[in-house]
Amino acid sequence: MEAVELLKELIRTPSFSKEESATAELISAFFERKNIAVNRHGNNLWVTTANYRTELPTVLLNSHHDTVKPVSGWARDPFSPDIEDGKLYGLGSNDAGASLVSLATTFLNFYGRKDLPFNLIFLASAEEEISGAGGVASVLPQLGKVDFGIVGEPTEMQLAVAEKGLMVIDGLARGKAGHAARDEGENALYIALEDIDKLRNFSFPRISEQLGKVKVSVTQIEAGTQHNVVPDSCRFVVDVRTTEQYSNQEVADELQNLVTSRLIPRSLRLNSSGIPLEHPLVRAGIRLGRTAFGSSTLSDQALMPFPTLKMGPGHSNRSHTADEFIYLKEIEEGINLYTSLIDTYIQEDVPKKQTV
Repeated sequence: MEAVELLKELIRTPSFSKEESATAELISAFFERKNIAVNRHGNNLWVTTANYRTELPTVLLNSHHDTVKPVSGWARDPFSPDIEDGKLYGLGSNDAGASLVSLATTFLNFYGRKDLPFNLIFLASAEEEISGAGGVASVLPQLGKVDFGIVGEPTEMQLAVAEKGLMVIDGLARGKAGHAARDEGENALYIALEDIDKLRNFSFPRISEQLGKVKVSVTQIEAGTQHNVVPDSCRFVVDVRTTEQYSNQEVADELQNLVTSRLIPRSLRLNSSGIPLEHPLVRAGIRLGRTAFGSSTLSDQALMPFPTLKMGPGHSNRSHTADEFIYLKEIEEGINLYTSLIDTYIQEDVPKKQTV
């Protein structure tokens, strides 16, 4: 119930990306009431287990406390944490408040243990919904060496062992202006359409076992100033979801070689990420009856330069939707499975490997 009460407080408090100061204060106060020292950088805050030792490996427990803005279809107050029929409604309840409070409670379950063969860090991060520079990437250097992490996102507590990366590309086709009534000029819109057709029909040959193919989708196009002028430029936007088979740079280079338009990636930093199936943490999850799968949605995993497992209560289909909710039983299951996952790893893998 303590986890549920914390989540209700978070729902009551707006925390849009870059505006999470108030929820950072709430989470900080939650740990300070338990006499646990809280570290803060911007709107990111983290706590460490009581017996933290630099010579031990470190495991990161992470989820985010920012939310998107509510969509127009809400029939309820998105900031009212109402409970009906076992469901807790509210903005951010599913993505990713339930994961955050479940991981926070799991951290508390291990906080005072003197026999832990590794350090635990719980990090509540900001700006995840916009992959912002002031989010997890800004705070990771302050945590020291991290050996692997659990990223809390709604996966129905299954094991997302791989995650597609994201690259947004701005395309620019150049032509030559002319009068539409005469056979003159070079229509940049036609150039762009030919390139878009090439992008639509191209397939990257290497296919990921967990994530499938690299997905390329043209999602926006803009050209022309008026009906009787042949456009001399056409801009379009390409959404690319990458797999671990290619870096974002490799994909960008391959697509540029395919077309005559200029392709300009907005960022190359959100690469595909994941964790090997043979990793002890994944094996522990499978022993607990969890299923490994590849996730098409992006999270802060993409910014973490160490193996990460994405796992959390709730369902991805509820994220960013009107009347978002989480089942109370999902929070309970989340706490129990997170705790069992770490315990199973400790009991069965650490004694054998003596390493993470």
